[in-house]
Amino acid sequence: MKHITKKFIADKNERLDKFLVQKLNISRNQIEQLIKKGLVKINSIIASKGGIKLKTGDIIEYETPKPQLKKYKKADFNIPILYEDDDLLVINKPPGIVVHPAASVKEATLVEWLKQKGFALSTIAGEERFGIVHRIDKETSGALVIAKNNKTHRFLSEQLKDKSMGRYYLFLTNIPLKKPICVDKPIGRNPKNRLKMAIIKNGKEAKTLFVPIEKNLGAAKLYTGRTHQIRVHLHSLGRYILGDKTYGAKKQNILRVMLHAKEIYFTHPNGKKLSIIAPLFDDFKNLLKGYEYEKIDYISNCFTDFERLCNPE
Repeated sequence: MKHITKKFIADKNERLDKFLVQKLNISRNQIEQLIKKGLVKINSIIASKGGIKLKTGDIIEYETPKPQLKKYKKADFNIPILYEDDDLLVINKPPGIVVHPAASVKEATLVEWLKQKGFALSTIAGEERFGIVHRIDKETSGALVIAKNNKTHRFLSEQLKDKSMGRYYLFLTNIPLKKPICVDKPIGRNPKNRLKMAIIKNGKEAKTLFVPIEKNLGAAKLYTGRTHQIRVHLHSLGRYILGDKTYGAKKQNILRVMLHAKEIYFTHPNGKKLSIIAPLFDDFKNLLKGYEYEKIDYISNCFTDFERLCNPE
């Protein structure tokens, strides 16, 4: 059963998908998925495509399906919860778990786990992405924030857009970083291999600040959120993350990409600024024997003296 959650009136002539991106604070791709499912109407008529040109005064209705747990494979894994209240939760995603369902994903995902545990979840991003404000790759581990209601989802999405919400990552490379460096190079789909991303002239803006921590351990702060951004920018420096067989050596004994979202920061809907630490998982920690990384409290402190590299005055 469907129910109308939002009704808007167009105040100018523009494309439907562009209008809804601004109103719902979700991506154009997500808007297209909602339209394909018949969840968007213009003047009570179901919209057929995102490119429809709205006219001033048009009434746009956005519907969302009642949350239902599909029959997916049972999520028999456990996910640590780092923080929870009535509006959101922050989890420490283990490596090997996909964030949300897709046609190519056969195993249970984070979304299925959240549903099975009975968490209240936002519905604004569509049925496959209940609660999901942002994502990280299957092999990447670390901090992820989940919205429990649509108001919180919109509030957090706005922070993603204006860059006031973000994460600091830890990674292990084949060759140590020599010094802190800002990589500001555009990223797009690799024209020679559609499964990979690459630095290309007409790509989307991408900026990453890298800081060496100890030996092969480094840290990164993202100023943009492009697919495979850290991995692609490291590749441009002649390095790769251990376990990364897409951008690094094909033959490695390490089973997954050693990349971990260690710290996440954002403003709670109540106005409080939060910075939450996600502990490393055993597979990562086992590679750090002999390191003194545990002396680091908040990894963000390692970036204080180097922000100017990406933000010159």
